[in-house]
Amino acid sequence: MAIVFSTTQGLGYSLVFLLGLVVNGAALWAFVAKRVSWTDTHIYMLNLALADFILVLFLPFRIYDAFFCMPKTLLCTVLIFIHYINMYASILTTTAISVHRYLTIKFPLQARSWKRRKEAAVAVCLLIWVVLVSIVAVFHKDNLPEKLWTCYERCKNIRIVGSSGKKTTAGIVKANMIVFLVCYTPFHIAFIVNFFSRVPSNWRATYLPAHVFLQVSNWIASTNCCFDSISYYFLLKNFYT
Repeated sequence: MAIVFSTTQGLGYSLVFLLGLVVNGAALWAFVAKRVSWTDTHIYMLNLALADFILVLFLPFRIYDAFFCMPKTLLCTVLIFIHYINMYASILTTTAISVHRYLTIKFPLQARSWKRRKEAAVAVCLLIWVVLVSIVAVFHKDNLPEKLWTCYERCKNIRIVGSSGKKTTAGIVKANMIVFLVCYTPFHIAFIVNFFSRVPSNWRATYLPAHVFLQVSNWIASTNCCFDSISYYFLLKNFYT
């Protein structure tokens, strides 16, 4: 059972790595190589692409761990931090994009007259990274090697609009909302379930349903780095067609 689960997990993350590397590499090339008239939305989307791409770059460690079981060292602590920092950077950036587009539609005159929208977008993106890194720094002791079960697991102790430009905005918001719900809802439900689950003394000899659910939902959350390309499509299509 354990071997089958680990193999399935390794294959699943391999698929995410290959697909994520392609779509996020293409997205970064489209943002950086093609000289477009940058907007605040482009800045948010670039931040999202960077978070996804960094997460993808470190997935080979997770794939290796699934097949060969990496030793519990400080490298594991760093890998856990990188994984969750970039996952939550993606979540918070997606939230920022949705809030930003809502405010633009709700208050169009004020949005057009505000001349520091790009600076504000950069500030929000930097704030996201600073907050996440700070949280990791504060709680780093909870993920030290002696507190890990395996290299990646810690011991247990939450209106449609009509014009073409607005259609693009609506498309971005809808795509972000769907990806957000599909990818991240199972993970946070599983996290809560595992928090309240009792772990038997012989946990190493069995895979608890709650534990399996957490691992599967974590993989689903990682697939977000592939599905964010839907949002890139809606944004870039508006500038390149």
